[in-house]
Amino acid sequence: MFQLRTDLALEAREIYQEEKNEEIPGVAIDNEEIGDVIVTRVEVLDDEGAQIIGKPRGKYITLESASLRKADADFKDEMSKLLAKELKAILPKKNNIKVLVVGLGNWDVTPDALGPKVVSKVFVTRHLFKLYNKEDDVDVSEVSAISPGVMGTTGLETSEVVKGIVENSRPDIVIVVDALASRKMERVNSTIQISTTGITPGSGLGNKRKALDEGNLGVPVIAIGVPTVVDAATLTSDTIERVIDAFSRQAKVGSQFYNMLKELREEEKYDLIREILEPYSANIIVTPKEVDEIIVNLSQIIANGINIAVHPGIDLKDVNRYIH
Repeated sequence: MFQLRTDLALEAREIYQEEKNEEIPGVAIDNEEIGDVIVTRVEVLDDEGAQIIGKPRGKYITLESASLRKADADFKDEMSKLLAKELKAILPKKNNIKVLVVGLGNWDVTPDALGPKVVSKVFVTRHLFKLYNKEDDVDVSEVSAISPGVMGTTGLETSEVVKGIVENSRPDIVIVVDALASRKMERVNSTIQISTTGITPGSGLGNKRKALDEGNLGVPVIAIGVPTVVDAATLTSDTIERVIDAFSRQAKVGSQFYNMLKELREEEKYDLIREILEPYSANIIVTPKEVDEIIVNLSQIIANGINIAVHPGIDLKDVNRYIH
């Protein structure tokens, strides 16, 4: 049976609601509209909620807007400030915070290159602190960044690389950026998720590795991700749902054809998907054709948001002027 895979807590909640027609116990939801952006804050409060939603206990914030796909300069600025605001709310409350930014992914695969591109735009300062033997600064924090590559090209487990860096550089927090997967094409490249629970490298492209979280690294981990792909099974399922809805609207209510459509079981839908995708082994990843430009814009928004959030004396005009 095909499973609708998603890395978004927001969508995991939607799947449960569609099946049970009720809210998930042990999960708190808060929604807010800020201009063109829908902000959804999901907090998994207990083990029951974690088991049902399939996500660890913690906070999950999604910033969702179709404008992300074709973001102009003004929207990128607004999104960067909004991302920075949400990040600041969950960062440890301490002065002179030490931050390690980790960009997961593969430079050579555009939908998976978000993490490395973000790292290339992060304002790193740790070397300056070491060079001048400084412990604190009123304007900038001690920030380091690494893009460890993928196991297929390095031969190293990403968690091993990052854990070694954490043990040597001793950051207060790790911020990990990676590509994710969505269950809906409409959310691909239009949603940014922030979570306090870490991340599993390669999950967006189906290559799950050992998790980067507080349990494995020994320090708090904030994950920032964007769904850049959707798998073929998920896309096909979404298409079938739309076809069924379209036929249902055209069919006469109460007719045999209408009742057949409404009673189509999930198992039968999955059988249709299996039959359609059998020649391709169902292992197909789909991403929009404009993905190159989109990834560049998203990486700038996320890097600017991180720079503003972690450096107390840096604002939007600074990152736009000096950081490219």
